Amino acid sequence: MSTTTDTSVQLEELGKFFTITARRFDAGQSAPEMFSTAIDAAWHELTEDPQAHSAFTAKHAGRELAHAETSGRGFIGWVAAYEEAYGPLPEIWFTDADGNLDTATLATYRETGRVVAEWNCSPAPSDGDDNTPPAGTNR
Repeated sequence: MSTTTDTSVQLEELGKFFTITARRFDAGQSAPEMFSTAIDAAWHELTEDPQAHSAFTAKHAGRELAHAETSGRGFIGWVAAYEEAYGPLPEIWFTDADGNLDTATLATYRETGRVVAEWNCSPAPSDGDDNTPPAGTNR
């Protein structure tokens, strides 16, 4: 099933994700997993403007955050904190970057309250210099 992705919705959810990130970091917990490729696509677009990215993370997390490449598959442990603050996860969390809704994972979440998914990035604390290109690149 395909659904329309709206960048403003993606950014709204990214802001909520960063707020949850800050709460987790403040509690000494690990970084939350970014399992939505639709929201991650908006995050990647935001990182293309370092000043906008810095301002956005400061607004929502109270600090700068970096985009860290990580990967895994498993239980998404931050969902309960999100639900406590904002209510149930909306469909955009189960939508890929092309606008396709993962109806099976969404249905499981709605039935069980649990999300098991793959991710390939997470936020990380930033030193404010996260826009330095990796060695060997010409950015």
